[in-house]
Amino acid sequence: MKPVIETWSKLPKEKKQYYLNRSGIDISRVSESVSRIIDAVKKNGDAALREFTKQFDRFDNPEIPLKVGKEELEEAENTLDSHVKKALEYAVENITLFHEAQKPSSMHFKEVRPGILAGEKPAPIESAGLYVPRGRGSFPSMLYMLAIPAKVAGVERVCVVTPPDRKGNVDAGCLYAARLCGVDEIYRVGGAQAVAALAYGTESIDPVVKITGPGSMYVTAAKRLLYGTVDVGLPAGPSESIVLADSSADPWKVALDLLVESEHGSDSSAILITDSPILAEKTAEYVEKLVEKLPEPRKTFVTDVFTGYGAILLVESMEEGADIVNTFAPEHLQLQTKEPFTTLSLIKNAGEILLGENIPFSAANYVTGANAVLPTGGTAKTFSAVSVRDFIKYSSVIYATESGYNNFRDHVITLADYEGFITHGNALKLRDKN
Repeated sequence: MKPVIETWSKLPKEKKQYYLNRSGIDISRVSESVSRIIDAVKKNGDAALREFTKQFDRFDNPEIPLKVGKEELEEAENTLDSHVKKALEYAVENITLFHEAQKPSSMHFKEVRPGILAGEKPAPIESAGLYVPRGRGSFPSMLYMLAIPAKVAGVERVCVVTPPDRKGNVDAGCLYAARLCGVDEIYRVGGAQAVAALAYGTESIDPVVKITGPGSMYVTAAKRLLYGTVDVGLPAGPSESIVLADSSADPWKVALDLLVESEHGSDSSAILITDSPILAEKTAEYVEKLVEKLPEPRKTFVTDVFTGYGAILLVESMEEGADIVNTFAPEHLQLQTKEPFTTLSLIKNAGEILLGENIPFSAANYVTGANAVLPTGGTAKTFSAVSVRDFIKYSSVIYATESGYNNFRDHVITLADYEGFITHGNALKLRDKN
């Protein structure tokens, strides 16, 4: 399987749009079934959770509680490979250091006029439910990317939902990561039913005010259907990446990095954009060789990507390439150019931007500090990576002295009269009449 090389300027409009649209998530075909799951959980609570867990995860043992116990956390810590534990500890430390810098220090005031002070009071949200998927692998990295900013923000109750295996076990790496991050509760339940439980609550799971974390089409559908009932956080769909590279890039390294997000699944997108025909051809050759050596199911995933939403696109210049990037607004972007900081100035829309050949996507996915839970499907035009700010709300705080009141009094009356709000104006006109 050799990636197709396309000249962007020669592509018909429909083909360009095909790459820009990528797979996305069309929830229409599952919305009806997900709606039934949500209604069942809302009505029947834990009984519905157990029934759906039996149906979808093949786990059926009513003797095992939905909530993961302290003994399981200790067992995970005792049995997990020491190298895995050390890597998780390294990652958690780095992610924590990065996110601590995002936390607002305290309430601040600004004197906007003499005697008029306006400010903001930050406060963490009360509770957060984190969805950690398991369908295509184990994702302790997803857990700490979500849990650390929530804990740094000061969220009092942070709980995790994640699918169990057929014996009811939760991934040991996730359990150890949860312990490192100070997660308060972990539940062995996944899918749309887990999202519904977090939104409405059941006998075992108390509801939360915010749910975040990526998942399957069913999880995404549940979050969309529950929008308005609970804050459903960042839009997250299939993985996507772009490498923007010039002739200075090493095709071997480009090929290696191009495969990283491809192995997440057949619906992923991976694109190389370059102004170098030589780089394009050599990278395509390396990708073909690398894919042949992959085990299943990763080989099928990557093959599907490069016969679907993956490609190598030839452009006339880095400026044209940057225009495509900004239109696409990728989840992951890597700049392998001679002057990556100069190329950076051309980029407006991307979930994350990796500079140079020494930061493969996988490094940023795990340990470099910045959050790897990123907006997909073009939402990077308006959304940012998950951060401490996702778990903090701000209340406006205003104070005025008597002189400040006198400063704004007449202006408020004038605007209230203009808009026809009588009591707005009377609150000042009649303030001293009694």
